[in-house]
Amino acid sequence: MLVGRQKRAGQLGQARSNRVRTAADVAHRQRSRAGNVVRLHSSGSHPLTHIAENDCLHAYESRSKAAFDKIEPVLREIAQYQHDTNFVIKAQELGRLLLSLEFPGHLLENTWIAPLDMGKLYAWCVFETFQRFADEFYGEKPLAQESDADFQRFIESCGFHTLDFSPCADGRLAHTISYVLRLPYKGVRRKSYAGAMFDVEDSLQKWVEVEHKRLSESLPNSASEPTRYLKAAVYHYSSSLPDQEGCAAHGSDAVKAAEGAMSRLLAFQQGVQNSFCCGASIDLMLIGIDTDNDAIRIHCPDANGNPDGENYVDAQEVYDATLDANPADSERVISELIEQKNPAASSAYNKGLVKFMARLLFNNISQIDYVRNHFNGCYSDIGHQERFIGMGVGFEEVQLRNLTYFAYLKTVEQNAIDVDVGIKIFTGLNIKRGLPAPVVIRYDYHGNVPGARERAVAKVECLQQAMAARFPEQTQRGLIHTMLVVRDCTADNSIEVVGGSTQSGAVGGGH
Repeated sequence: MLVGRQKRAGQLGQARSNRVRTAADVAHRQRSRAGNVVRLHSSGSHPLTHIAENDCLHAYESRSKAAFDKIEPVLREIAQYQHDTNFVIKAQELGRLLLSLEFPGHLLENTWIAPLDMGKLYAWCVFETFQRFADEFYGEKPLAQESDADFQRFIESCGFHTLDFSPCADGRLAHTISYVLRLPYKGVRRKSYAGAMFDVEDSLQKWVEVEHKRLSESLPNSASEPTRYLKAAVYHYSSSLPDQEGCAAHGSDAVKAAEGAMSRLLAFQQGVQNSFCCGASIDLMLIGIDTDNDAIRIHCPDANGNPDGENYVDAQEVYDATLDANPADSERVISELIEQKNPAASSAYNKGLVKFMARLLFNNISQIDYVRNHFNGCYSDIGHQERFIGMGVGFEEVQLRNLTYFAYLKTVEQNAIDVDVGIKIFTGLNIKRGLPAPVVIRYDYHGNVPGARERAVAKVECLQQAMAARFPEQTQRGLIHTMLVVRDCTADNSIEVVGGSTQSGAVGGGH
């Protein structure tokens, strides 16, 4: 009997997959007509690609997303039995077998009186799956790469002491650090904002914190060392459906997306200069990502050392140009390609930046092959397919593409646009189909500061209340559900759940 149920659940799960494949077929046809299909190396991968690493990353991504994607078809199966006399037993049996979850009793009881609240049960499953995902990330460290010390030595050899990256909050860029750029996630400060329009004041505050530590504690290096603070913004576009699947915050206009990100970079640099007369200690980087295939473009510095909006190095060109490169000479070859497009790179001022650019382009070759070998060269989900919204401060563990739409904020009012974009995305993905938007509200704190945990709990509770006030109709109808979590970022522990709308005694979707 259960074998038959498993088969039906699997068939139900094909609906979502078929929808995204239709979009992918359109993308492939458009790319073929445009003549943009990349030729394969005879071995099936570029000689510089780290094949074993790609296989490990794919295994992690596949099992993580599969845990979320099987929730809906299993709940569809369970819904068929909600009026059976032994419904609770059947539901728990299916939950344990197909989801490895034990449902809380309060979500299954009294179905003979009132319909089963499938929306709340769905949200609970998403939240429970996310908690297990976080536990694995912090407990087993599946994305551990080179040591922090080795990476710090490398970036200092490039002339930097800190990397501060701000990708767009779009879920298709959530894997920017660990996958697209192949950088150690602990070695990069990542804060995501809609359209890569990062909070200049927040970045300025971080710069002050970093420079103070360099002066007082010589961390990450001494202030006497001639290294710089690298601030990068990461925008995105779609090569197959440029007018539809680009950055929503910029109307799917890649030029506007790059210009918007660049405007924030310059404002940050100017803010440091005006406040501390140290603008020259800042380097800027502008990166674009094609969300169809994860190929990057890095904008070259102009005569002033700032990214040139019209002059960039495309990783796809680098991929083709290095097909016959000797791995030992690869970064030198890539550096020469950069310098050909960047006359300013001849100065000692830019040599370190060129070295870092070369490493990113070298790393991205593996990611291009990752998409080609595991996704036929173009993701099937070229549009939004996020599984939940993450809002607040934290989410270091989310390093997977299209898993989470993330809104970095301390108050809902402060970044209302980012929150609105997230709800708009999930209106199309879930709410129109009657499923709720699952929202994980998170705040990381420093456990060595007295009272920090209590203040973090108060902040996520305030964010939950603000969400309910901003979206009252969706909240009351159970179309937005929340889970409240905090985490001590000074420890190496997982998240701690401190509340949420799916817990026993909670009313509606936001209280």
